[in-house]
Amino acid sequence: MTARRADIHQHLWPDGLLSSLARRTVAPRLRRDGRTWVLELEGDAPAPFDPHTHDVGVRTRLAAADRLQRVVVAPSAPLGIESLPVGEAESLLDAFHTGVLEAGAPFELWGGLVLGDPTAARVEALLDAGAVGLSLPAGALSSAAGIERLGPALEALSASAAPLFVHPGPAAGSPAWFPALTAYVAEMSTAWHAWAQWGRPAHRELRVVFAMLAGLAPLHAERLAARGGPVDAVHDPLTAFDTSSYGPRALDAMLRVVGVDRLLYGSDRPVIEPVAIAALGAAAEHAIAVTNPERFV
Repeated sequence: MTARRADIHQHLWPDGLLSSLARRTVAPRLRRDGRTWVLELEGDAPAPFDPHTHDVGVRTRLAAADRLQRVVVAPSAPLGIESLPVGEAESLLDAFHTGVLEAGAPFELWGGLVLGDPTAARVEALLDAGAVGLSLPAGALSSAAGIERLGPALEALSASAAPLFVHPGPAAGSPAWFPALTAYVAEMSTAWHAWAQWGRPAHRELRVVFAMLAGLAPLHAERLAARGGPVDAVHDPLTAFDTSSYGPRALDAMLRVVGVDRLLYGSDRPVIEPVAIAALGAAAEHAIAVTNPERFV
């Protein structure tokens, strides 16, 4: 089998999702401001939005330039779509799913779930349609009650040997870097610890990938042990971490704690420019961008 280089964390808003957001009169929505577009999110100041960054042709060429044969597209959890009333969430997620699946190679789909109705049937339908797995906002997995509520959806994933992707958001705040460095980090760390305590014992076969190195939560393993927590979670072979937003220093630290076999390349394009991982060496880069994604996603 030919080795395929993968980015397991990008965002792409298909035309159907863009037009659906543009028809909305309340956040999350897109609206015209003269000749430009503005994105409105609950609790945030309106922000400029460039649809060009979500053009399928543009993104296909970028994938080729990055030598990617697989680009796995996740819902944009900061929009808060999953938590909208069932009918609204369903309509927007359907537009997202349809558009990504219709885009074709190299794009693949992390499916989103209507949190107001998180049934196994919804997960099974997504997988049948072609999704590689399910993406959930970290906040939905931050407690025993949240994990229990999502139990049927997680069991459906596990039964199909499909993975779970845990993504930060939504979180309001300005400037944009502030929640990215505070709320996002905290909620990803919370989700990882919650998964270690309650998720893994309940779903022993489920592969899980945490975005942004789970907010560097595994680096606190010594404190976890000192406080009597489930320190063995650091060595869980079915839990992986994507590299989004982090560079060689943080990645090297994670390598020393969890090993190279559980790091996956994720760029978070177009939210940020991809961070190069070549500085880790050719062997580590191949594992992170080729070997490990094939095993986990």
